[in-house]
Amino acid sequence: MAVGDVIVGMDIGTSKVSLVIGEVNNFGQIETICSVSNICNGIKKGKIINEEEVIKTVIKTLEDAESESNLKINSAYITIYGKDVTIVQNSITKEVKDRYSGISAKDVSSAIMQAKDIDVPEGKTIIDIVAEKFILDDGKETADPIGSFCSSFTLKAQIVLANKEFIRQIHNIFRKSDLEIDGIVPITLAEKNVVLDTNEMNDSVMILDIGAGNTEIGIFEGSEFIYTNTIPLGGDNITNDIALVLNISQDEADKLKRQYGLAMKSYIDNDNDITLTTCKDENGNNKVIKSSELIEIIEARVEEIFKLINDDITMQGIKQRINNVVLTGQGIVNISKSDVAGKVILNIPVKISTGRMVSTIRPGYRTAYALVRYVASRQYAKNVSSSIDTNDKDKGVVKVILEKIKDFFYS
Repeated sequence: MAVGDVIVGMDIGTSKVSLVIGEVNNFGQIETICSVSNICNGIKKGKIINEEEVIKTVIKTLEDAESESNLKINSAYITIYGKDVTIVQNSITKEVKDRYSGISAKDVSSAIMQAKDIDVPEGKTIIDIVAEKFILDDGKETADPIGSFCSSFTLKAQIVLANKEFIRQIHNIFRKSDLEIDGIVPITLAEKNVVLDTNEMNDSVMILDIGAGNTEIGIFEGSEFIYTNTIPLGGDNITNDIALVLNISQDEADKLKRQYGLAMKSYIDNDNDITLTTCKDENGNNKVIKSSELIEIIEARVEEIFKLINDDITMQGIKQRINNVVLTGQGIVNISKSDVAGKVILNIPVKISTGRMVSTIRPGYRTAYALVRYVASRQYAKNVSSSIDTNDKDKGVVKVILEKIKDFFYS
């Protein structure tokens, strides 16, 4: 990345579209220019069910961001659900063009582009190449080999594939929104640098981002991205369960979930009475329940979410490779003891994210901001800026055409 790079990150979630514009400052940090979001009803369980609704929300979000930032946005990076992603591991050994001059940026770039030469399954397309690490011919491992003196090196990389149908849909949405796609990044890959702390970055960790309608799974072994998937359940399912079982409104159900959120009934301190405001008893009075009745409903759905995660990672044969689980997401972190419930069901240590950046970013924009940070940290990219126009009444409209990282995006 370079000082002054402006990166637009858009997260199209199950309940809203969020957008963050960030600029790289003189210290190599991201300064947020603006962050906006709008409710979106066009996606359900990670599937685009109403393209027109998504287009409408994307356009509204762009307009809001442009109004706030005084910029015209022409392109953006976007996130993709884990269920639409497949990760292929690949290793490439490359001869150094001039061993006496050391490994050059061209040597590295050539190895990265060579890594994409794999047999791509039908219905899939390459969207990213993650250069994990480089191994020199003396066995030394490094994240940045440029300048190292050796005759050859091996690149270990992850080739990220996406479902062509999703790519077709998202391209259609962005084309109709008059927006180009700079790149597409799996949600948990984008979030890794934000939700994990320094020690966890080098561990075998599973990130669980439990949002409104989905749970995103991302598994990392140090710098290696090994698996991602989506479980189509989240915090909204808990709210819906409460509303249905207690026969109350969605608003009241959401309020009760936030007020009494507890994932395990065994941790109840005081089984007090709760008066329901939108449900009457047989006498026409506001119905009264015990808090334990509410928590039983929450506990059942939290347990189901963790059981589905457990089934998925067990079926994939990767559960035994996970040392720790890190929980994040608005759908779960406000429910007390959710980490304990996860540990009981997964039989793996579980904790709420304590990543340094988590507490400094508004939860609703965390994924979009994480996407901007991830893009900015990309090594070997010539330029990562999105394409924008700068609106200035004194200077007119000055078009800023910046070279984008298209090497790793395939339409």
